[in-house]
This record gives sequence, structure tokens and C-alpha cells, in this order.
Amino acid sequence: MLTTPPSSPAVNGETQVIVLMAWPAAHVRTPTLFNALCARKNINAIMVPWAVRPEHLTQAWDGLRHIANLAGVVLTIPHKQAAAELCDELEGDASLLGVVNAVRRNASGSYTGRMYDGSGFVAGMLREGIALAGKHVLLLGAGGAATALALALARAGIARLTIANRSPEKAHDLAALVGKAVPNCEVRAGSDEPGNHDIVINATSLGLKPDDALPCDTSKLTPAMVVAEVVMQPAVTRLLTEAEARGARTHRGEHMVTSQLDHFVEFLLPNVNPQA
Repeated sequence: MLTTPPSSPAVNGETQVIVLMAWPAAHVRTPTLFNALCARKNINAIMVPWAVRPEHLTQAWDGLRHIANLAGVVLTIPHKQAAAELCDELEGDASLLGVVNAVRRNASGSYTGRMYDGSGFVAGMLREGIALAGKHVLLLGAGGAATALALALARAGIARLTIANRSPEKAHDLAALVGKAVPNCEVRAGSDEPGNHDIVINATSLGLKPDDALPCDTSKLTPAMVVAEVVMQPAVTRLLTEAEARGARTHRGEHMVTSQLDHFVEFLLPNVNPQA
């Protein structure tokens, strides 16, 4: 006799479905964490991963409008910016930044998008006892997640934010946007040289594959630094391994997501009550 594992919610005809879109999707861990939360709280919802190529995002997106029990979509690499353009409405930081990671399907079939990566990342660091106020931070990347992190870090009271990206113009554009939004934080585009920083954050996809290049020169890392990831799988990336070897404190990518799970429930499932 088959039984439902305690880490997975039961599925029936009233289950609300959330689709996580990624490319590739083999590395994603958010569905596992979200479904465990739903099981603990007796919430009749389930998240399933979909591997959607970037060139097929629009077709997949439009088809989902007609699925009545679709609660919404969660986005990860590489869809956060493209999905924002497909939303009918953007709320909160998403409207300023033009990126989303959570999109609610409304009863009319319209899509409302929000971005929780930045607040989730900051909450995860603070929960782990990592101070941000007054710190000098190097942010590696200027894509979807990095965009949200940059704004949230500046709002969290860091003193200086340096954004490094392989396309320098994207780093300059992001620095200008965040600097205007949070004028009391020094925000600039710069190199990926980690020296003279208190915190180094990899907000790129480098680290998903074992043969990926390192996002910065790890020989410059010191025990006084915190080195953080947004990559969740593997849990300990090559960057974190190198940082640990040099005595730096490390912060795993999973903390960014675990701090967002309750937000996903509140935003995507506003009408779903825990089952008795």
C-alpha cells in the first residue's frame, strides 16, 4: 500500500498547483522545501518544477492562464527578468526593478508579479547572525537575483555596494538605479576583486556545474570576510569550499529561499486555508 511521505502534501481534486520554471531544473530545491512546509501546515497545495527553455517561456506562460487550479508561478534562473515583462501587473520592488520570482495567477487569468529574493536574502543573513549595517559588500552579478539583492542590501544599511558583472554596462545601470533609490548608500560598478570588502556575494549562476569557473579570485579571500551564495545546489559550491579553506565565514544559498517560503504561501495562496 502506497502512503504519502510526511514531507509531501496529499494531492486531490482541490489541490492548488504552483509551477516553478527554471532552465535547467535538475538543481532546484525550492519545491522540496515548499511542499514540506505545506505538508506541515496542512495546506492543500503543491509546487512542481518545470524545465522551460528561455525561448519557450512565452508559450508556457500563456497556456497556464487557462489552468483554473494554478495558484501561480515561481521563477528562477534564467527567467526572472523575462517573466516580469509577461506579467500584467508588478507590485512592490518588482515594479521598480523589472524582475520577479513569484507570480500569482488571478481568477481572471491575469498575472501579478512580486520579487522576494532581496528581502529573503537579507532576512537569511540576519537570521544567521551576519551583520550588514556599515559593511562594504561586493556583489557578483547584475541579473535577476542580483538586482533584487542590490536594492535590499542598500536598504539594509550597508555603507558601500560594489557591483561586478561580466557585462560592465549592466553593472553600471544597476548601480545607478539602486543609488538613486537609496541615496545614503554608496553604490558603484567595479571589478570582481574581493579585497577591501567585508562581504562577498555570488549572485550569478556560476557554481551550478562542477566545472564552472569561480566568480572571483578566491586567493584574495580572508578570514575576516563573509562569503555568501545564492546557488542552492550544490549546497556547498566551489566558491564556498575555497572560502572555507581560507578561513572565511560562509553562507549557503538555501537561506535566501527558506526565508521566502511563508511569503510564497501568503502571496500565491491567499484563499487557501489549512485543512483540518
